Amino acid sequence: MPFIETRDATRLFYKDWGSGPPVVLIHGWPLDADMWEYQQPALTGAGFRTIAYDRRGFGRSDQPWSGYDYDTFADDLKAVLDSLDLQDVTLVGFSMGGGEIARYLARHGGARVARAVPVSAVTPMLAKTPDHPEGVDASVFEGMIEGIERDRPHFWSNFVKSFFGAGLLSSPASSELMAWTGMLAMRASPKATVDCVRAFGGTDFRADMAAFRVPTLVIHGDADQTVPFDISGKAAAQAIPGARLAIYEGAPHAIPFTHKDRLTEDLLAFLRA
Repeated sequence: MPFIETRDATRLFYKDWGSGPPVVLIHGWPLDADMWEYQQPALTGAGFRTIAYDRRGFGRSDQPWSGYDYDTFADDLKAVLDSLDLQDVTLVGFSMGGGEIARYLARHGGARVARAVPVSAVTPMLAKTPDHPEGVDASVFEGMIEGIERDRPHFWSNFVKSFFGAGLLSSPASSELMAWTGMLAMRASPKATVDCVRAFGGTDFRADMAAFRVPTLVIHGDADQTVPFDISGKAAAQAIPGARLAIYEGAPHAIPFTHKDRLTEDLLAFLRA
């Protein structure tokens, strides 16, 4: 399997398909590159070179004990771009992957990047603080960590319902699809799974928003129960100069699955613009 080695010798698994303008797909928590089941084949088939990699601690990448913070994640993304010598890249980051985009642009000056697409992203800030009273209370993240440490499979089986917006009588995704994402989640390191809750729950990206100096498309569902629209997608679009906001009415967090065709169409339109 192909791997890229980071500066601390962590090996990152990646899938590099097709040829053409490069698109790097950054997965969400606690999944891996396989979550782009629908978008990567479609974008590749449309004439783009697509690269999807497993974040450290997830999927087939190495599982070091430490390094689960956004400065390290941004440096890992830099290792991917540098190792493959990618130029004029479009970065697409789902959920916590949107944080990688923000921190990379701020930390590395946006080198090699032509466009950015945060999808259901955690930017600019999730946590509730005195200067961000509309945020999510710390007890929510503490409860997530407690549930993961007590019984990780059981935690995901409950969490996935809000992730997909599944109700008692209906669901926008099949039970088999939701079960498959659980398999992806369980491939992750338990340490990485917990540490990333602290990372995406506690990192303040507000200062990073000014680093978005490339065309940016913000995509978010207004029924997202995992990353609330008002403090994330809406706030990010307001903070990023010139950003375009695509609101998916009634959509939950899991847009790459529940609204896969619309997401692919929007990505292709943005890439071709």
